[in-house]
Amino acid sequence: MKDRKIRVRFAPSPTGPLHIGGVRTALYNYLFAKHHDGTFILRIEDTDQTRYVEGAEEYIMDALKWAGIKPDEGVREGGAFAPYRQSQRKGIYQQFALKLLASGDAYYAFDLPEELERIRKEYESRGETFNYGSATRMQMCNTLTLSDEEVKIRMAAGEHYVIRYRMPENEDIHFSDLIRGDIVVNSSTLDDKVLFKSDGMPTYHLANIVDDHLMEISHVIRGEEWLPSLPLHVMLYRSFGWEAPLFAHLPLLLKPAGKGKLSKRDGDKMGFPVFPLFWPYGETATGYREEGYFPEAFVNMLALLGWNPGTEQEIFSMEELIAGFSIERVGKSGSRFDPEKAKWFNTRYFQMKSDEELAELFMPIVEEKGFSPGHDTLVSIVSLVKERVGFVKELWNEADFFFVAPDSYDPDVVRKRWNADSPLQMRELREVVSGVKPFTSETLEKRVKEWIAGSPYNTGTILNLFRLLMVGASRGPHLFDIVGLTGRDETLRRLDNGIRRLAPALS
Repeated sequence: MKDRKIRVRFAPSPTGPLHIGGVRTALYNYLFAKHHDGTFILRIEDTDQTRYVEGAEEYIMDALKWAGIKPDEGVREGGAFAPYRQSQRKGIYQQFALKLLASGDAYYAFDLPEELERIRKEYESRGETFNYGSATRMQMCNTLTLSDEEVKIRMAAGEHYVIRYRMPENEDIHFSDLIRGDIVVNSSTLDDKVLFKSDGMPTYHLANIVDDHLMEISHVIRGEEWLPSLPLHVMLYRSFGWEAPLFAHLPLLLKPAGKGKLSKRDGDKMGFPVFPLFWPYGETATGYREEGYFPEAFVNMLALLGWNPGTEQEIFSMEELIAGFSIERVGKSGSRFDPEKAKWFNTRYFQMKSDEELAELFMPIVEEKGFSPGHDTLVSIVSLVKERVGFVKELWNEADFFFVAPDSYDPDVVRKRWNADSPLQMRELREVVSGVKPFTSETLEKRVKEWIAGSPYNTGTILNLFRLLMVGASRGPHLFDIVGLTGRDETLRRLDNGIRRLAPALS
């Protein structure tokens, strides 16, 4: 194995939107491959056509693209081991099922689904669980209990059948997991899984093993929900006489509170996405992209849900993640998802972006509101308010007063600040402001404070009233930065309007 080139795969089924737990699995595969100068493959496992959902395959590929997880080989990328969609590899699998039949490691089973369901209910009525395996297969309808002649007749008649793996009796199966260490499972506890169906389609277990072997996969890194399947997969490798890849089963992503796996229901209940992108089909679902998360923040957050870098560092670029990633530092226990921490990551990435970048992202929102500020103006506005938010979509609520004059005034501020002297004070301020040249933050501040110093007025009183008339409330960045960007004419209009509207409140 040490001489084999590192080749890993992410192999989702197109049965719906890709959960962020699946994105994390893809990410860990990608980081592992890139760390070792290996190859990352995206394979679509769509053998179960009854669960296929239209649009899901494209969603998976688009989600990975948004997150910056780039397959080296795949459905879109092609590659030496194409095709990478299992439904297009249908003709490959039967020969391997026949090989297991020939060696005696598999057998035909003709039991009808309704008969199996009847037996299961019978067992349940006795408080037991039916297991089609070494303890029961000799009482069932299969090539182990039927004569060769009867098998031929059934096959010729086109009867329903499946091919099951013949799990050995009472054998300790030893295998290793890179995260969980050495594991032993007795074969008597395992059932004879279905590998191939009479419709010509393999099950996940056969197709997965065959494709991993043919695509020369060196490491299988997948979610821990597949851990119960590992004994069968190890046995299949043994039956075929193939060298098995190394396995690593990742811990679950857990609910923010309580027990269990993170689900869409948790997101709906607590108001956060559990999918990378908006899912537009059937029961729609929000996505991290549409909620305004930066892909690099989303990836950084996911990387640390299960992997410990061994340092206090929390902010990692993709290059840093690749350089530092190792399976050995992935934990065994589940990782609890924290929606507030996800927001924290996005805020950190938001604050690291330049004012120019944020202005570019903010411009469509401003234009949608009906305004067309110059680029430099918007850059200046963003520089004043960016520290207060963590998402581009939040900028408007912090910057709206740069574009829209107040049409109401915070009653609490009015009650606290506005009195009988206020109209006169604001008229005097207006005269001072109207004569300031050049009309910049620095000259405005200097001139207004000189005037206050030479008057009987209190600085705090004047500046709080000035802010109230400019903004409509006690909010916003440095007052004179607001006034300087708003401009002389608009500032005078806002002072006139505020005096006119608030003066009657005193009578």
